[in-house]
Amino acid sequence: MTTETTDVEAIVRQAYHAAEGSVLDVQGFVDLFAEDGVFNNIVGREVYRGELAPDVHRELHRFHVMGDVVAVELSIRGTFAGSFPTPAGVIEPTGAKLDIPTADFWYIKDGKIKEFNCYVGISIMMAQLGVQFDFASAVAASAGAPAAA
Repeated sequence: MTTETTDVEAIVRQAYHAAEGSVLDVQGFVDLFAEDGVFNNIVGREVYRGELAPDVHRELHRFHVMGDVVAVELSIRGTFAGSFPTPAGVIEPTGAKLDIPTADFWYIKDGKIKEFNCYVGISIMMAQLGVQFDFASAVAASAGAPAAA
């Protein structure tokens, strides 16, 4: 981890602090963003709130500061203690421990977060929630599909 904190790194660290399960300062998190700033969950395209893992903690492994861009390698950790709505129904909490590898990219402009792109290890997260991929259905569906040219 970087020992010297730069201004852009300090902004990102403030955002992580505001999002900690023990803090969950939503307004403080939002206030760090530019007026037109965005938060993109790139992989899942889902919105995960504190209900899934109210004790959520982000273990920050490495910071990489490149001008106004901050890349962070981290793990999202917590306990599956809240309901998880899915298109097929609600997965009820199991108490499973979550430890999800993640990469975040923060773009800072004029001291505010312009863009935050979060890449969550969705396949690992789903497995830890007890969701298994249904390869049999995919194989069966592909059997009747026309061959690629």
